[in-house]
Amino acid sequence: MFRFLSAGESHGPSLSVIIEGMPAGLVLPLEKINRELARRQKGYGRGDRMLIEKDRVRVTSGMRHGETLGSPITLVIENRDWKNWEQAMDPEKLDKSAAFDRIHRPRPGHADLVGGLKYDRSDFRDILERASARETATRVAAGAVAKVLLAAFGVELGSWVDQIGGIHANLPTGSPARLAKKADQSDTHCPDETVSRKIHTAIDRAQHQGDTLGGVFTVSAWGLVPGLGSHAQWDRRLDMAIAGAMMSIPAMKGVAFGLGFDAAQLPGSKVHDVITYRKGGKNGGFSRRTNNAGGVEGGISTGEPLLVRVAMKPISTLRKPLKSIDMQSKRALVAGYERSDVCAVPAAAVVGEAMLAMELVKKWQEKFGGDSLSEMRANWKTYQRYLDRR
Repeated sequence: MFRFLSAGESHGPSLSVIIEGMPAGLVLPLEKINRELARRQKGYGRGDRMLIEKDRVRVTSGMRHGETLGSPITLVIENRDWKNWEQAMDPEKLDKSAAFDRIHRPRPGHADLVGGLKYDRSDFRDILERASARETATRVAAGAVAKVLLAAFGVELGSWVDQIGGIHANLPTGSPARLAKKADQSDTHCPDETVSRKIHTAIDRAQHQGDTLGGVFTVSAWGLVPGLGSHAQWDRRLDMAIAGAMMSIPAMKGVAFGLGFDAAQLPGSKVHDVITYRKGGKNGGFSRRTNNAGGVEGGISTGEPLLVRVAMKPISTLRKPLKSIDMQSKRALVAGYERSDVCAVPAAAVVGEAMLAMELVKKWQEKFGGDSLSEMRANWKTYQRYLDRR
């Protein structure tokens, strides 16, 4: 079964990710992974770190001549900023004569204090280096591998920004593929050009004030078959797995499918999707007139596009820091400051795509199995024929 394990600190030598469970025989162009990494680094409101790093992967296991072998894949992303942090982040020894700041003032909203208490660390850099959103580069790399596998079966993913800083986009209903394509052409990742300009202004204002902004983005997948996930046990439900994956991304505070919280304010007749049938249509001819459920019913995919909305809080590191406590003197002081973004919602949407792709691959393998791509494809075709007979 597909899974990944990441390692590395934000300013350490590199980030690494080991991917297990990929079938053998999948052609995996590294440029597709690097393209996803570049998307994660874009977005209006990103910080200076994005000017330093140019993320690219190096493969050290699991591939030969451009194809997966079925064994664990290891991807390494070098941190170019490491050269500026060698003394502060040396994995082996401490140079007591080296001049670098130790962090004793935890930042509100971060893992600094709770992590320091849990792991008994007096210098909170031991916590924040791993808790940093820099770690999400490994998720995007692993998610890019998952995307290549899904694409082999006609499944595509995309995302777009719905709102930033309370400024809501006026997005049309319809093809998620069109919305995602238009979003990729915008530096706010928002398909609404008028709202995108307003978001620019809001981010500039927040930066000037030393503040940060959060927002909401939608992640979508289309080309799916009905039947991924299960109602039979709570932990096999597709929406449960996806929601957990989204909430694992730093700074995410809410997840909704389809209408989400809006469904709680409407009568059932305005919420549930009417089922239709057309002989010869895809997925056995069964479809929905609407997609208020967001592509999931009873914990199982319907075959309609998945629509997952995710809420991101404003980034916790402020240029005008909030009040905190110095852990040595216990005096009230302002929190420490680390180089950060003003707004990272567009980048978070790309991370959301990666997490969705990996959860879908898990459910795909659960449904179709296969140690090789050819075996998985044969099982998938058998299922397609079964749906056609229904």
